[in-house]
This record gives sequence, structure tokens and C-alpha cells, in this order.
Amino acid sequence: MFIFIILEVILPILLLIVIGAFLQRKFDFKLQNFSTLITYCLMPAAVFINIYHIKIEFQVFSQIIYYVVIYSISLICISHIIAKLLKLEDGEGAALKNSISLMNSGNYGLPVSQFIFSQNPLGVSVQILILVFQNLLTYSYGMYNLLSATSSIKDIVTFFLKLPVFHALLLGVFFQVFEIKLPQFALIPIEQLSDGFGSIALLLLGAQLSKIKFKFFHRVITISLIGRLLVGPMVSLAVIYILNIDGIIAQSLLIASSFPTSRNASTIAMEYQVEPELHAQIVLFSTLFSMLTVTGVIYLSYVLF
Repeated sequence: MFIFIILEVILPILLLIVIGAFLQRKFDFKLQNFSTLITYCLMPAAVFINIYHIKIEFQVFSQIIYYVVIYSISLICISHIIAKLLKLEDGEGAALKNSISLMNSGNYGLPVSQFIFSQNPLGVSVQILILVFQNLLTYSYGMYNLLSATSSIKDIVTFFLKLPVFHALLLGVFFQVFEIKLPQFALIPIEQLSDGFGSIALLLLGAQLSKIKFKFFHRVITISLIGRLLVGPMVSLAVIYILNIDGIIAQSLLIASSFPTSRNASTIAMEYQVEPELHAQIVLFSTLFSMLTVTGVIYLSYVLF
């Protein structure tokens, strides 16, 4: 399992980050343009496709919704308390809150789940549903955290309602609820844009990291890693027991809680210039350390459920 996570999940992610850093060093791209491309084109396509393709039974769906709401609110409250106690500035506070509350359920979570639950599609379906919820949380709560550092609530709401990703979410839900099928000539380009999102976002992350000074003992980074990789799974386990969830669903939910910080949080921070270097470093370090923590949580899920 440990070898799989390194070779099939971590190594591909790190290679794309390294390639992005190398290309940025060599050609010195204007990163803001790439960030805008992701935010206004690739990201909405990925969100829409994830919602459009999801298939899951209503009973399982409702059980997962109860879990993710309680779990997310718990982490949001914990991260807000920590930020208050540390008396962080708005930008650092946003980085801490997002890094603990938002996780990489896409290009990290899906490959892990597909491998673990290759013989049981229900486990993968649970992960896809969490991915959709995380996208929704990222572009509501996560966006609010970032923009509240520089904007009023009214400006944030107005801005959010104009974002393509918000309309992609609504459109995806509409197509899913009414079971509307897109014609192939429309579906194919959207899927191609969605497929390109993960790799380009990681290249951008590498480019961000190429010229920054690493802060190995920065308190926000350290606490973010503890909160996302250790506290996250502990809170998840407590919620699973409270809701009396078991079996494959419990395994999938617990494993999903151990994934590193969301790459999308770093992308948005880059787009709106709210501590982009700090966000990028948290994503990198949480991805590296997750090799140990994810493996441990996977083993624990097999023992407990």
C-alpha cells in the first residue's frame, strides 16, 4: 500500500510540480494568466463533469451528506478557534482555515480510492460525492476566507455569484436532478477541459514554488499539517461513530479525511494574491507528509471497519 501511494499518487504529483518549477525557471511565465485560465475555464469544466457523472443511491447519499456537513463544520470551528488563539493576520488566518478544512479529493483522493475500492464501486462513488462537496465548500467558504482579507461581505457575495464555477455547480446539479444528457459534441470538449485541469493546476503550483523561500518551521504551516493530516482523521472517526456508519462507507469516509490540503485553495490564493506562497507551501508539505499519514489511516480503516 505504501509503495502504491508513493508510485501511483505522490510521484506523479511531484513530477508535475517539478516540471512546473523547471519551466517557470527557464521561461519566467506570467503566472497570473495561467491562474485566470484555470479559474475561469478549466475549473468550472471539472466541477460540472464531477457532478454530471456522479451515480449514488439516495440512502447512501443522505448518510454521506449528514457526515460531510458535521465533519466540515467541526473542522471549520476548530480552525477558526486556532486562528483566533494565534492572533493571525487575515491572510495567514485564511491560509490556516482553508488548509485544515479543504482537502485534495480530486487528483489525490480519486486515484487512492479507485485502487483501494477497485472491487467495490461504492467506495469510489462515496469519494466522488465528497469531491463534489469539497468543490462546493472551496468556492463558497474557501473563497470567503480568502476574499474577506481584502473585501467586504457584499463584495464577496457579488463576486462569487459572477464566478463561472458557481454557475457550473448549479448547471451540474440541474443536469443531474433532471437526468439531462449532453450531446457528445458538447460533452467531449468539456471532459477534455476537465482532464487538463489537474495537470495544469499542478504545473502552476510548481511554478509558484520555483522562486519562493521555503519556511520549514513556519507556525502556520506546522499547525496546518497537524490539523489536516492528524486532527482531520480523528474528527472523522468521531463523526463516523456518532452517526453509526460502518462498512465500506465508513472506510471510504475515514480514508478521505486523511488527504492533504486542497490544491484548489492554492490556485484561488494565486488568482487573488492572498498569501499565495504560504498556500503553495502548505499544499506541497501536506502532500509529502501524507505519504505516511494516508497509509496509516488506510490500515486503520481496514482494522476498524
